[in-house]
Formats: sequence, structure tokens, C-alpha cells
Amino acid sequence: MAKTYTSLSEIKNELLQGGITVEGLVKNYLAQAKANVHLNAFNEVFEEEALAHAIEIDEKLKAGTAGKLAGMVISIKDNILYKGHKATASSKILDNYTAIYSSTIVERLLAEDAVIIGRCNCDEFAMGASNESSYYGPVKNHADESRVPGGSSGGSAVSVQAGMCHAAIGTDTGGSVRQPASFCNAIGFKPTYGRISRHGIIAYASSFDQVGTITNSIEDAALLLEIMAGKDAFDSTLIQAEVPAYSTELKAETAPKKIAYLREALERPGLDPQIKDALLKSIEDLKAAGHTVEPVSFEYLDYVVPTYYILTMAEASSNLARYDGVHYGYRSPKATDLMSTYKLSRSEGFGVEVKRRIMLGTFILSAGYYDAYYTKAQKMRRLIREKTEEILDNCDFILTPTAPEPAYKLGREEKDPVVAYLADIFTVQASLSGMPAISLPVKVEKDALPFGLQLVAKRFAEQELLNFSKTFLNLS
Repeated sequence: MAKTYTSLSEIKNELLQGGITVEGLVKNYLAQAKANVHLNAFNEVFEEEALAHAIEIDEKLKAGTAGKLAGMVISIKDNILYKGHKATASSKILDNYTAIYSSTIVERLLAEDAVIIGRCNCDEFAMGASNESSYYGPVKNHADESRVPGGSSGGSAVSVQAGMCHAAIGTDTGGSVRQPASFCNAIGFKPTYGRISRHGIIAYASSFDQVGTITNSIEDAALLLEIMAGKDAFDSTLIQAEVPAYSTELKAETAPKKIAYLREALERPGLDPQIKDALLKSIEDLKAAGHTVEPVSFEYLDYVVPTYYILTMAEASSNLARYDGVHYGYRSPKATDLMSTYKLSRSEGFGVEVKRRIMLGTFILSAGYYDAYYTKAQKMRRLIREKTEEILDNCDFILTPTAPEPAYKLGREEKDPVVAYLADIFTVQASLSGMPAISLPVKVEKDALPFGLQLVAKRFAEQELLNFSKTFLNLS
């Protein structure tokens, strides 16, 4: 196996010294992708294109005109549009769909000379926490191939975990970047809702969806955020403020901070003992380093998962109505008229989990149940956001587990989907409140499964969160 690099700065140093080339890097990543094809992380690898692009960037490096991401080889989730390339959201209903334009983030990454090596497998339409609902089959965790990689950005996480690329771009609706990063020993970062454009991202739940990164260093997470964030006329939900220089302002925080941890999370019966011990150890390490760490009560913890699923299923019902067998995508060959086209194309084109969420979302939005479910869930979302803001008004960060357990066995979600839904219990708080959050890997014993701990910060406090994350990773 070729040398692995933790950060882009390491790669750039070797590029400047002439020890490596971008073309050589891409060839090494492609070799890893071929060696690990059984993990099913990629739906498609852009081999010829990536190599041609690498050669162009090597010429730019010689001329001194290369962009900030020259030398970074990344993968993108299969719900991110890249002009001239397929984009299926890992669904049969979009099989063979080719994007006619690129998402804003892809345009910005390419403008800074990143090489996109392929599109990654994911849960169908990003609906899942295990990457088992994909039309193209489940992704396997590189640490233990009998286990899930997490979801929905499981392919993205495994592509980084197995050294098939340097970094990955995913999307995070309720933890879909952070949870797979936790399962795959990587850093999963979700910025504030409204920080990065969603233009060109296949929608699941529009008031939750947010682009995120999976990396092996805080430096790369900061740099990718700096490049992808910023104004975009195609996304009206974006904050209009100028983008801070996250990468140049990045530094390990030395000033004492006040950190809260959720008492209910620590005392939760389903919390894996190993993760509980790691959380307690981190609390003691933070205190020993001079930080104030105190328990707080978050009485809404048992409501976050039902609130999240009611709202996201309702939004999914609306967003996925466009896939009807008429405009584009899969059309059933058995259809004989307009109504059968709708019914057969959707029933054959969508997988079990997506159909479950569409049907529940349609039920939630129906006239007789709208107030009973959707309206109450919106009220609950406001209470969760206000309580989270109240906690963060009195402290700098909230510390929680990322997930209640390490990666679980493949096939468990099929037996009881509710168990998989509960995997989101610690990540959806930040999603419901729109706060930035990051999953940071914890050092584990040699043969133990990886897992992470999560930090949540105030809205648009990404710089503070990234800075403190460097400090947190240096504690142990």
C-alpha cells in the first residue's frame, strides 16, 4: 500500500520537493480502489478523467498557477451533481440519469484544482444510517467487513478509511456525515445550515440537508469549508456573510473553554460501555487541561428522533414527488397509461426504505393528521432549538457521543428499522437546531472497532469549533 497522508499540507510539501506527482497520487488511489472493490464504496470511479485531470494539475504546479486544492484527491457522494456524470442517489429510479449541470460545490472544488476520483455509494436518497438501503448493495466497513460503515454517506467514509482517496464530500441531514465518520475512524464535519450551498444536491429534506466533509485532519476540513462556503445566487437559504479564512485562522485553542455534556446522554441505557468510558475519560482530560466541564439537562433527548423523522419524512414525501416516471429517470415498461406510469414507476423504482418514508410522510401531511403530527413536530423543533441555544449561551460547546454504539452487524436494520433510526439520537439535535457539529475519532485498542465523540457549537461558530477540535484531538 502506498504512503498515506493525513493532511493536504503533507502532500503539498512532497509535491514541492518533487517526491511525488498528482498523477502518481491518483494512480495509487485508483490501485487502492481496485484492491478494495469488494467494499462497494464507489458506484463509479472516474479513472481516465481523474488521471487526465491530474496531469493538467502537475503542469499547473510547474507553472505556479495551481489552486489551493492541488494534490487533493476527493470522492463525492452519489447525490451531488457533476455535469456529464451519472448521479443516481443510489436509487433505481435515477439509474442512468446524467447530470446536465454541476453543483455549486463541485464547481468550487474543481476551480481550486481538486481531483474528483469517483462517486460514492450511499443509502438510497440519503435515507439511512447503515448504507444498506442502496440499490447497488451495502457498503462494508473496512475495519470489519461484517459490519456497516454507517450512513447515509457510508461509501464516502469508507473511501477515506480504506485509502481510496484523500477526503470525501458527503451530505448530512441527521448525522449522515458524522455517524459514518465515527464508524470509520475519520473526522466528520457538518457546518451550520446555510453555510454551504445546496444547489445541485439531490434533495431529501430541504430544511435539514447540509454538505459536509469526511477527512483525516482538521486542517483539511477547514480548507474544504473555506472553499465550498459562501454566497450563491442559486440557494436562497445561504447566509450572506463573507466567508472567514478558516484555514489560515486555524489554531489549537489554548484559552480555557466551558463545555457542557448532556446528563441524559451519559445516563442513557443503550449507550455502549466503551463509548461511555471514552466520554468520561474525555471529560476528565478536558478538566485536567484547565477547561470547565459541567453536566446540563436536555429533557428533550427522547423527542429528537421522533421529531426529526416526522419532519424529514414529510419533506421527503414532497421532494420525491417529482420522480414520477414521466420527466426523467426510471419508467416502468409495464405501464399502459398515465396512472399506471406513476404507480408502477414509483413502486418499482424506489426501494423499501424510501417507500416507507414517502408513505409515512404523506400520511403525516394528510388533512386529518397534519396538525396532530407535522404541526406538533415543528413546535417541538423550535423547543429543541431554543433549549440548545440556551445551553450554548452559557457554554462554548456541547460534548456527546456521536452514536450510541460502534458499527453494528450488516443485516440488523432489515430486522428492525426502528433500531437504526435510534442510531441518530445524538446527531439529530444539531440538525434540528441548525448548529455546526463535528465527530472526532477516539483512540481505541488495536483490534477494537472505531468510534467518535461529537462537539456541537453555536450557529456559524465553525472557526471556534474547528480550533477547539484541534485541542480536543491533542488531549489524549
